[in-house]
Amino acid sequence: MGIKVLAAALLMAAATGSAASSQPTALNTLTAAERQAGWTLLFNGRDLTGWRSFAGGPPPSTWRVRDGMIELTKDDGQMSGTDLVTAGSYGAFELTLDWKVEAGGNSGVLYLARNVPQASQVYQTGLEMQVLDDAGHADGKIPSHRAGSLYDITVPPAGASRPAGQWNRARLLVEPGRIRQWLNGIPTAAVSYGDDAWRKRVAASKFAKMPLFGTFPSGVIALQDHGEPVAFRNVKLRRIGASAVAK
Repeated sequence: MGIKVLAAALLMAAATGSAASSQPTALNTLTAAERQAGWTLLFNGRDLTGWRSFAGGPPPSTWRVRDGMIELTKDDGQMSGTDLVTAGSYGAFELTLDWKVEAGGNSGVLYLARNVPQASQVYQTGLEMQVLDDAGHADGKIPSHRAGSLYDITVPPAGASRPAGQWNRARLLVEPGRIRQWLNGIPTAAVSYGDDAWRKRVAASKFAKMPLFGTFPSGVIALQDHGEPVAFRNVKLRRIGASAVAK
């Protein structure tokens, strides 16, 4: 009888341990391993500390924090320039975040963007990882505009994104001379940056008439206000290379 009780207890302990190990990491937090590797939270899950408007003022009122998510509340389908951007500027870095859109939704994660006199809109300088409901938005019919793409520059594999209403996991890796993107673990962009090949890509895109697009080695990270509801969470960043010690 004692052996049976011991066996049952061991089985229960194993099951409990397995269940605990399978539990997801708490939202908007860093694990000990992430902290040791140099990751930081860009969103604390409670408020918009560390974020501002692209023009330099406080966070636009169209953005709010609810249930551990950053949400855009607008649903008029109009871009008005009220993009939410980081207070800090980043060069070489790795970024991960979760996003989801409602049916027909459109947004983006922009980076290496700067607000300069010749370019007052974030998309005029910053590269964009597309955020989109591929099945429900007209841009889903344009291969280089689909979710996960380096917008109007690369074509992601079909089926990289999840349906509207579901969370997607995005990853960016920006290194000197190279940019890579993943969506839900699937590579969606891998290009050189700042060289002749990059300039040819830009010249063949809709950004050809924007002389400062994709020319900066560092800049803010932006969550795009495209006038359609979108949500973000688990926004984490790790500086890499020489920028890891930058202040």
